[in-house]
Amino acid sequence: MAKTPMWKTCLIKCISVCALVCAISACGFHLRGSQALPDSLTNVLISAPLQYSPLSRALDQRLSVYQLNGIINDETSELIIDVEQTVNVNLQPEQFERRLLSVFSTGQVAEYELVYTVEYSVQFPGFETINNSLSVSREYQDDPDQILAKSRELDLILGELRRESADRIIRLLSSQYKTAVISPEPAKSKKVSKIQRAVGN
Repeated sequence: MAKTPMWKTCLIKCISVCALVCAISACGFHLRGSQALPDSLTNVLISAPLQYSPLSRALDQRLSVYQLNGIINDETSELIIDVEQTVNVNLQPEQFERRLLSVFSTGQVAEYELVYTVEYSVQFPGFETINNSLSVSREYQDDPDQILAKSRELDLILGELRRESADRIIRLLSSQYKTAVISPEPAKSKKVSKIQRAVGN
């Protein structure tokens, strides 16, 4: 019986590993420890100018994948949460920019790049606020003969951009926490042990 060539064996192993990684990623599996956050930080309070904005909802949904509790700031809520276990994420209004990539021979736009930018701040218990921003982009075609399909494609792309931004915000919490810990100036008014999640309180 002929032996399988070495390169074929390596190729099969590589394909198997890639398939396994893709399967794990597709099911949304992430290690809690990979975030490098203390076990005591389990809540993320999400604030935004527009309550239940698409990005707020996307961030809330993705937090559960990382074994964190998302709490969207709600004016009607009377829920009390522990400050010492809560990270505050304050989202600014989302920004979109379309960049021209190519045109048809007729001069009509053929392809755009959509750039989605998010500015936000993060505050860990007992530390100063950290401001940050990030941008993600996607290319999409602008076919004038497929208006309905184009609108649906744009909605799908916006959803992908928000989910990707939410994932990046969550993953960045690790480095931001380390930055906050080594900061020489802790927050000055964090001595209360509880906060009430009602606007204006």
